[in-house]
Amino acid sequence: MKDQSLRKLQQEMDSLTFRNQQLAKRVELLQEELAATEMRGKKNKRSGESSSQMSQEQKTVFDEDLQKKIEENERLHIQFFEADEKHKEIEAELKSRLGILETNAAQHQAVVDGLTQKYVETVEKLQNDKAKLEVKSHALEREAKDCRLLMEECQQQLKTLHADLSGRLDESLCIINEKVPFNDTRSCELNALNVPSHNRRHQLKVRDIAGQALAFVQDIVTALLNFHTYTEQRVQIFPIDSAIDIISPLNQKFSQYLHENASYVRPLEEGMVRLFESITEDTVTVLETAVQLKTFSEHLSSYVCFLGKILPYQLKSLEEECAFSLCTSALRTRNLELHNDMKRMATTFEKLRTYIELLALPSIKPEGLLRANYATILSQISAALQGLHGIMKDISMHYSQKASLEQELPTATEKLRTTNDCILSSVVALTNGTGKIATFFSNNLDYFTASLSYGPKGGAGFVHPLTAACMLQNKRKAVTYMKALKKPCPDSVPYEEALAHQRILLSSTESREGLAQQVQQSLEKIAKLEQEKEHWMLEAQLAKVKLEKENRRMADLLKNSGSAQLVELAQENAFSSQQDKEGSTGECKEPVNTSLIGILTVRADDRENSDAESREDLIKSHYMTRIVELTTQLQLADSKAVNFYAECRALAKRLTLADKSKDTLKEEVKSAGLNISRLQDELTTTKRSYEDQLSMMSDHLCSMNETLSKQREEIDTLKMASKGNSKKNKNR
Repeated sequence: MKDQSLRKLQQEMDSLTFRNQQLAKRVELLQEELAATEMRGKKNKRSGESSSQMSQEQKTVFDEDLQKKIEENERLHIQFFEADEKHKEIEAELKSRLGILETNAAQHQAVVDGLTQKYVETVEKLQNDKAKLEVKSHALEREAKDCRLLMEECQQQLKTLHADLSGRLDESLCIINEKVPFNDTRSCELNALNVPSHNRRHQLKVRDIAGQALAFVQDIVTALLNFHTYTEQRVQIFPIDSAIDIISPLNQKFSQYLHENASYVRPLEEGMVRLFESITEDTVTVLETAVQLKTFSEHLSSYVCFLGKILPYQLKSLEEECAFSLCTSALRTRNLELHNDMKRMATTFEKLRTYIELLALPSIKPEGLLRANYATILSQISAALQGLHGIMKDISMHYSQKASLEQELPTATEKLRTTNDCILSSVVALTNGTGKIATFFSNNLDYFTASLSYGPKGGAGFVHPLTAACMLQNKRKAVTYMKALKKPCPDSVPYEEALAHQRILLSSTESREGLAQQVQQSLEKIAKLEQEKEHWMLEAQLAKVKLEKENRRMADLLKNSGSAQLVELAQENAFSSQQDKEGSTGECKEPVNTSLIGILTVRADDRENSDAESREDLIKSHYMTRIVELTTQLQLADSKAVNFYAECRALAKRLTLADKSKDTLKEEVKSAGLNISRLQDELTTTKRSYEDQLSMMSDHLCSMNETLSKQREEIDTLKMASKGNSKKNKNR
């Protein structure tokens, strides 16, 4: 319909332009005729009135005709302009719609091409798979035919072997019944209780291997601790430094889980140490007696659960680093490679956990694992360790590339570089440790497989952990019995060495006795000196009392005598006091008479009585003062004890209150953390919504600006067209 309308409008425009051209030519002809008639009129002015009237009438007719033609031409011009504008609008609208339809068609064509390409690829892939499956089915059919033939041959051989072995069995049973009726080896379960021949070399070899495995596990544990710790430190500083801004809730949770790595990694070393300590020279080490292997498998299971717990956070953290604005395409590729490596590492640890749990089954639940599968499980453990070593190589390579790329970032700090170096060194140590233990296990795989057959004679190995425990108990009883039977002779010492030891012993005992006597004598001397010290302290106090008495007596005498007598009295008193001191030191000296000339006479008996009384008073006062001091000290200590008891009770109350406040504060901190995380989530959602709204508004403004610019251009073109038409009309 639109094409038909366009054709009609074009035809009308063509007809209008043709008519306009004809009218223009006719107007020119009329103007030329008018000019010719005017020239003729000027020449023939003198002609008759009839000719003038005729020319005037013709002129008026021509003018009317010309006016009509001009009006018709103007109307046609207006119609032409309107039709032209309408045609331009329709043409622009159709062009825009045509562009939209072309873009849609291109998009649909691209989608169709992609789908066809995809379908073609899937069809080709399915055809290839079909061909492979057909080839595989043909090969399986051939193998089935070969297996049928082998089975028939094996059945024939089995029949022949059965007949042969049954004959041999009958002969052996006859020989056993005739020759060895006393050997009770009918029950294999009872034969498992027999004590095997002690192979000390085997036990030393097993202990040596366990020591090497312990060293490798310790290296791996140290590397894992460093790896998790430095990973926690890296999460705190990249892509957002926690010292500058708040890190994401995902990285906060990841850091919290990584902080608990020691409680999961260190038990691996402890379990391996217990397993190593359980292997001694006196035991028989096989899977049924290795009870501590279950403890190690439990610790490994807890660590694998820890890896499974932190794996989603680690992967999300790598994705968050990829979404960082400064992350380049190469760095994003390295992060994706590490993403896959971490998944593979967790899967490999899960495999190791499964196989080691299966190895621990014979020591607790023997029916859970057949002896025929021991070698297969050991080979699978060796393959898993090799795979873990390869994965750690990939992690080391990818992380070194990642660290070198991160050093080129403008926001890379010295702390980030140091942390990356530490993580890389721990990954390298982990790679070396896994490589050593994988090589060690693969080298000793044949020995592990061969040592499984070590057990009691006459039996098919240990069928239950209880039989293994009973066998070990029987072995210990046998060892003690053999030791009781064989009493070793005491170790003799050479004669010369014994004589030298005897001389040294005698000299040491003599010197010891002499030193003991010297110590005893010195202790007695110290006790005597202490007694003399107390005695002389009492004597000094008595002399002090006597001196005070003499001073008082001298003061009394001074009142009655002159100054000369005072001098003589002082001299005599000094002499008498000196004699009193000498008399107290001596044992048989008589008391000195200190009487004044004609003034005072004092008897020796009265003085002795007074000295004894004063001495008793002094001793009483001394002991009373000591008692008072001790009572005061006791009261002070009692008061201090009461005070300390009250302080301790107060501190205990404060401690309980502090614990309660600590619990409440912990709950408040948890609630605050939850509120913070909730507010952060709300902030992120509102920020995203605002960003979406702003992007929509910016897109809308861009579209509005484009429409305004288009409208301005259309208005300018219309103005120019109107100006051109007006000029043309004026010229016409």
